[in-house]
Amino acid sequence: MQARRLMAIGWSSFLAACVLEFLVFACLDPGEMHWFGEPLGLSRQAIYAVSFFAFWTVTLLSSALAVLLTMSEGELNASQPQKRG
Repeated sequence: MQARRLMAIGWSSFLAACVLEFLVFACLDPGEMHWFGEPLGLSRQAIYAVSFFAFWTVTLLSSALAVLLTMSEGELNASQPQKRG
């Protein structure tokens, strides 16, 4: 069950990152991007890759939080190690 949740989080966040990548770079040209008034100094492919992984990280955290918030109290308590003593 845990592996299935992880796959659902990973796959849905990957698809969301793809959509964000398409939407952002449909409006922005990575060759014209600047950081504090200076050109980024990265190739277009590097900017695409870095931004994709940034989008994927943010959507991964969002998906994981959504799954955590929908877990029942019993599921949360069952995943905690039992204290002995």
